[in-house]
Amino acid sequence: MAYDQDLAFIYYGPTRVVFGIGSSSEVEVEMSSLGCSRAVVMTDPGIIKAGLLDGVKNTLGKKCVGVFSDIPQDTGVGVVNRAADYAKECGADIIISLGGGSVIDTAKNVCIILKEGGRCEDWQGIGMLSGPVTPHIVIPTTAGTGSEVTFATVLFDETKGQKVLTNEMFNAPRVAILDPKMTEKLPPLLTAGTGMDAMCHAVEALHSLQHEPITDGLAIHAIRLLSRNLPICIDKGSNLVARGQVQIAALLAGWSFGNALVGMVHAMAHSIGAIARVPHGIANGILLPHCMDFNLETAVAGYAIIAEGFGVRERGMDDLTAAKEAVKAMKAFTIRIKHPQKLSEVGVKEADLRRASEMCMSDGSILNNPREILDASEFLEVYRKAF
Repeated sequence: MAYDQDLAFIYYGPTRVVFGIGSSSEVEVEMSSLGCSRAVVMTDPGIIKAGLLDGVKNTLGKKCVGVFSDIPQDTGVGVVNRAADYAKECGADIIISLGGGSVIDTAKNVCIILKEGGRCEDWQGIGMLSGPVTPHIVIPTTAGTGSEVTFATVLFDETKGQKVLTNEMFNAPRVAILDPKMTEKLPPLLTAGTGMDAMCHAVEALHSLQHEPITDGLAIHAIRLLSRNLPICIDKGSNLVARGQVQIAALLAGWSFGNALVGMVHAMAHSIGAIARVPHGIANGILLPHCMDFNLETAVAGYAIIAEGFGVRERGMDDLTAAKEAVKAMKAFTIRIKHPQKLSEVGVKEADLRRASEMCMSDGSILNNPREILDASEFLEVYRKAF
């Protein structure tokens, strides 16, 4: 892909990665290497029910001084404040998050409050921190958000009725432990939804106005890994090799979009998620092919490479034709992995679409979308196609 001669960028990816089957048993070693001795584990009821917490607690032993598990699917500002109060009471000097994106985002914001004080409401925005926060080790139990290596969090603000963003370079987790066994029991729908979240991160990073050679390389390989391995995880969830490759893809996509940022898919997913409570990955997966079609003319070079990643670019095919094939391939891929196809399938009402379209206009994600969006009616048109 060609780059302008005045290209300049900063890439930042400080998180240490520990990968391998059974690697979650290394959490105490990693914690000790950070000089910490009092861990609060943040998780959710589903993780506890699945028995994934027990091994982590046993590994930590007396260094685990508390567990906070009251974290819902779409976490919010109030949840963070309660979790921070609990961690303070326990005297935590490190947070270990065991879960998916909501658990990790909760933990990230708790780490800010433990170091800086105040409440979650005080830390909504970009670049507000002056230095590192309380150490954070992540053990993801889904493979999609990339939150284990990113700087941003998205929370539901109950008072505003919408999702709010915090983006802090100092808030990247210190360590990400990728253990494929942690995702082994994910049901097919959750595997598909979180996998499409990662796919969306990679695609949006590739066509973002902030894309650059490093983020492009990470995104392209993430797409390759997902296109080959996510269907295997859907068909045979116990395949730990495929599970591990999807975990790596999600992490690569996280590093990619964490630096290049995202676009209209995320703005639309945030908005419809806030209104209709659609899980973020599912919303991304439904909207992605429609948004790719919307952005096609302004993202030809990136989409042509996506066609190569999916293996649908034939010899001699020009970039525009290849880009169109990429959009078709993405739609076919969502069908292949049995992902929901319409917003109406996941609880969205037609009356929700106009309000969500207006909300999209205030979402910062649209700033780096390759095609400029000037009016909420453009979002509404895409929502209707996905409805």
